[in-house]
Amino acid sequence: MTEHFARFETNVTLLGGGALSPETVSELLKVAPNLVACDGGAGAALALGLMPKLVLGDMDSIAAEDRARLDPAIIHEISEQDSTDFDKAIRNLETPLILGAGFMGRRADHELACYNVLVRRAESRVILVGEHDVCFHVADNVRLRVTPGLRVSLFPMAEVEVRSSGLEYPLDPLVLAPWARVGTSNRAVSEDVEISVSGPGLLVLLPRSALSAAIEAVSSSAR
Repeated sequence: MTEHFARFETNVTLLGGGALSPETVSELLKVAPNLVACDGGAGAALALGLMPKLVLGDMDSIAAEDRARLDPAIIHEISEQDSTDFDKAIRNLETPLILGAGFMGRRADHELACYNVLVRRAESRVILVGEHDVCFHVADNVRLRVTPGLRVSLFPMAEVEVRSSGLEYPLDPLVLAPWARVGTSNRAVSEDVEISVSGPGLLVLLPRSALSAAIEAVSSSAR
């Protein structure tokens, strides 16, 4: 069930407790000015001299001294342990787009859990931004405007039939599955890449340099 108790008219930068840099956060805030933190991500925000507008999670990772610096009114503690803090944030935020930093590149189990949430919360527009890659979910179709030669990797989290145009190795159609064939290390041969999928479950991974293309694609996609 989607709860959506926190609503923002403009995009949200969501911080987690994983690997992130000041440069990444600064870049994201330019296009997603509302800063929200997941649990221990609040400590990362404070360390950068930033005050989040909202902190969500079960609050088992935030340091006591960091919590003491926050206005209690912005802390929304969700104590249930059946979901991750990332999931708690996604299902409770209503916003045009979420750019998530600090969710890739440190603990593999946490990163995989975030990919799981991208698929399960397909109604939300979310892009995970790492130091090397960006990742988002496609449930039906997406169009990317990119530079030819750009790496375009497709990874299925479920069995899906995929079609594409503008890729060096076309999928027209091809069934992908996590236990069978996957679509990593493909490459754009056109400025326009189109990907269509039979249902939820496909992740698209691009180099970090393609963040603007990912934002344009996800922002214009149906949900």
